[in-house]
Amino acid sequence: MATDLEMRAKEAFVDDNFDLAVDLYTQALDVDPKNADLYADRAQANIKLGGFTEAVADANKAIELDPSMTKAYLRKGTACIKLEEYQTAKAALEAGVLLAPGDSRFTKLIKECDERIAEEKISLSKKVMPNAPPTTMSLSSDTTIEDVNSSHPTHGPPNQTKETPNKPKFRHDYYNTPTEVVLTIFAKGIPAENVTVEFGEQTLSVTIDSLGEEYHFQRRLFAKIVPANCRYQVLSTKVEIRLSKAETITWTSLEYSGKAAPQKINTFLATKPQRPSYPSSKSKVDWDKLEAEVKKEEKDEKLDGDAALNKFFQDIYKDADEDTRRAMSKSFVESNGTVLSTNWREVGLKKVEGSAPDGMEIKKWEY
Repeated sequence: MATDLEMRAKEAFVDDNFDLAVDLYTQALDVDPKNADLYADRAQANIKLGGFTEAVADANKAIELDPSMTKAYLRKGTACIKLEEYQTAKAALEAGVLLAPGDSRFTKLIKECDERIAEEKISLSKKVMPNAPPTTMSLSSDTTIEDVNSSHPTHGPPNQTKETPNKPKFRHDYYNTPTEVVLTIFAKGIPAENVTVEFGEQTLSVTIDSLGEEYHFQRRLFAKIVPANCRYQVLSTKVEIRLSKAETITWTSLEYSGKAAPQKINTFLATKPQRPSYPSSKSKVDWDKLEAEVKKEEKDEKLDGDAALNKFFQDIYKDADEDTRRAMSKSFVESNGTVLSTNWREVGLKKVEGSAPDGMEIKKWEY
């Protein structure tokens, strides 16, 4: 049945009926959810519809299922370029060109990424970066609980989301600091290994496996972030995600709205003299002190087991150079999580095979 749906989806795509193609690919994935080709082909249909965020999610899933699938890297790179995430696009395209060295499509798009990245650097160098003001936490609450499932993409502007029924739902909230946006997803009692977080230049993808059902939180963010400086932590009652801002601006929402970004924080306004306070004046919250206390609690919190191991690997990745990060990502994906190498010269030349612990063996399961 999945094969018949796939053939009909391909026919719809050729006929430029991309909405129908996406719908048929989705039905086929319901029957065969481990088919990497279906995810890669649905990514292409989503690109045609302008659903670039959904296309990236589909391409990521295809790469997860089949790290050697060339077209998945190409479609992820294409979608990321459309989202103006040139660094992420370049990383995907460079991984793909290693699998297909003679494919000129990769080299052409990599060249385009290099040009765009250079333009961004020139543009940023012309801007005057103000000093960050004292920490001010701007609390904002998202009262609508949205559960975005990549198996049901939104046909419309890439920043829109769609709620899928009969799936786990968790409340989320966020607040601003001058350098970060702190997002909290209130998922209680979730093991750390059941949480996957992917940071793009302006996208965030969170997957939580709750009792066999997946919760997807996928957004095109309000502004660009620095993926290498972003981090997350799985606690007993929540998942806390810290998004490092690329620019010191206040996010008025969590999601990209298409409107012009607000001006950078003006330090002159932040440092203007305050009115004298009198004994009868209402006391104000010392946000600097509060943030320092929170950071101290986080630092003092002792992790063990998988949480400690995850933090150890995150610290290595955070402080590593670009080649080391590429080596870690490629070896981890290709070995299905059994090998983590930091030697790009060795990893970049061949596919990384899985390595089972002593006393165990790797088995390939048939679905």
